[in-house]
Amino acid sequence: MTRSEGRANNELRKVRIVPGYLDYAEGSALIQMGNTRVVCAASVEGRVPPWLTGRGSGWVTAEYGMLPRSTLTRTPRETRGPGGRTAEIQRLIGRSLRAAVDLRLLGERTITVDCDVIQADGGTRTASITGGYVALALALQKLIRERTVHRNVLKTAVAAVSAGVIGQEVLLDLDYVEDSRAEVDLNVVMTAANQFVEIQGTAEGQPFSRETLNQLLELAMKGIEELLAAQREVLKTA
Repeated sequence: MTRSEGRANNELRKVRIVPGYLDYAEGSALIQMGNTRVVCAASVEGRVPPWLTGRGSGWVTAEYGMLPRSTLTRTPRETRGPGGRTAEIQRLIGRSLRAAVDLRLLGERTITVDCDVIQADGGTRTASITGGYVALALALQKLIRERTVHRNVLKTAVAAVSAGVIGQEVLLDLDYVEDSRAEVDLNVVMTAANQFVEIQGTAEGQPFSRETLNQLLELAMKGIEELLAAQREVLKTA
């Protein structure tokens, strides 16, 4: 099948990460995966949620949103709080980014990573995790330089990508058109230590086999390795 950017089934879309995209956030990045673009900003506060107060541990959380014209037709703003899909994605991003941080070494601080989709063409949650990690790492690097937190506070990198099946073909990094046609859709989050944080897999119609799952995971791991390399390069030069 013909794919966006003329890429092969095992190729990522063109990846671009711009560190320090915002002037005021402690850490920020713009990530572009094909036509999907997400602005990620990490903000540091000197307090933790009430249920963590006095425990000597920090917290990393995330918020996610889509601008009204990030989509082909206007998406209304969620003025009454996050809807079900948004809340689920926020929790996913937060879990993923917490896997990268030693919360004890963070101390009683909260880092909130805001992920705002300015253009959506599939894979917004996985792009948010990959770009959100860069924003988080930049914020922590700032705290380390200030000698506010221990230099080992950042345990590992984390990145995420989608994979899917269309017409018996296994594909990496689905765009919107592909995602809307996919018979199987998988989102995979992994650390740089090749450990899984989360695997979200869904069949639309016919169930899929263990063999297909293995193929999807292998493809996702390949893509995540490339995304981790892109993150390293950005953070090295930021």
